[in-house]
Amino acid sequence: MVRITDFKERVSAKGSFNVLVLQGDLEFMVSKETGKMYATAPKCTIPSTFDSATCEALKGKTMTGSIVKVECDEYDFAIPETGEVIKLGHRYEYSPIEKGQMENVVMNKPTFAMA
Repeated sequence: MVRITDFKERVSAKGSFNVLVLQGDLEFMVSKETGKMYATAPKCTIPSTFDSATCEALKGKTMTGSIVKVECDEYDFAIPETGEVIKLGHRYEYSPIEKGQMENVVMNKPTFAMA
């Protein structure tokens, strides 16, 4: 499941629009620096056609799907808490498929018998 946690206004060449901030399920990760476990939840944004009042009303709503890690070209990312700039080669995107079902989608490929 994915929860709508917030919205933000974005500006493009065509004007302004709102994006919904989505947060995925709880995940446990191991720190590369300390080797200790920590809890996190992936986040992403998705464009919407909703006005601010509608976006505000959607906060807290859940929907099926998951947030998945997608490889991309490297880019610079500034860590908000520290200002440190690091290079990343991935981003997070919304998928309408639940994480537990993704393996089934990939593994349940049709098989054809040769006559």
